[in-house]
Amino acid sequence: MTVLEAIGLNKSFGGVHAVSDVSFSVDRGEMLAMIGPNGAGKSTCFNLVGGQLRPDAGRVRLAGQDITGQPPGLLARLGVARTFQIATVFASMTVRENVQVALQAHHRRSWRFWRAADTGFRQSSLSLLAKVDMDGQAGRAAGVLAYGDLKRLELAVALASNPRLLLMDEPTAGMAAEERTALMALVRRLAHGSGLAVLFTEHDMDVVFGLADRILVLNRGELIAVGGAAAIRADARVREVYLGSGATGGGY
Repeated sequence: MTVLEAIGLNKSFGGVHAVSDVSFSVDRGEMLAMIGPNGAGKSTCFNLVGGQLRPDAGRVRLAGQDITGQPPGLLARLGVARTFQIATVFASMTVRENVQVALQAHHRRSWRFWRAADTGFRQSSLSLLAKVDMDGQAGRAAGVLAYGDLKRLELAVALASNPRLLLMDEPTAGMAAEERTALMALVRRLAHGSGLAVLFTEHDMDVVFGLADRILVLNRGELIAVGGAAAIRADARVREVYLGSGATGGGY
């Protein structure tokens, strides 16, 4: 089942064509990596899907429903969750309370935000934390967590909305190599196990080629290749514009 479908996306800023006729899809349970050199149009394309920008032309569909240009708040209610380069959580709250607040918001009970954070959805929050291997730290203040654990908490918060599609913008930025691989391996297990569709941007090619089910490559706003790791490694145009014409494989 196709969860996300982008069809002929175009976006220009003045005379600069940031995204030109880009089409792709993400299926249920699939991890699709979006890569490309600086200025390739990744952020623009990502924001067109996530509702931060509206395309000049083209459509975005979520499970067949047209969501083109809809704001992020509405997309969240329709089943789209997003994480960002810098983890954003409530530092003064405990790990469990952060997830409880997200659950309250999803169930439209955010008006009880401060009064009920410690009691509402307690068991559900612990179950979500267990999925990201953070249940053992449920009572700790989020502000004292190591950065890798903070990213896992952010993931649990994103999962609190029970999304169909998870957008991850540079999810491993600022993390050590082992932490990067561990986080994205966890996301892969969750995606494959629950049917969650994941679209992510990433600069770590070991993560991309080792864990993505398919890879989408942009260059100067255009889609130049999409496929599995082996096909992308072998693509002459990708090697020229992104991996380098002299690349022999390495971790790729």
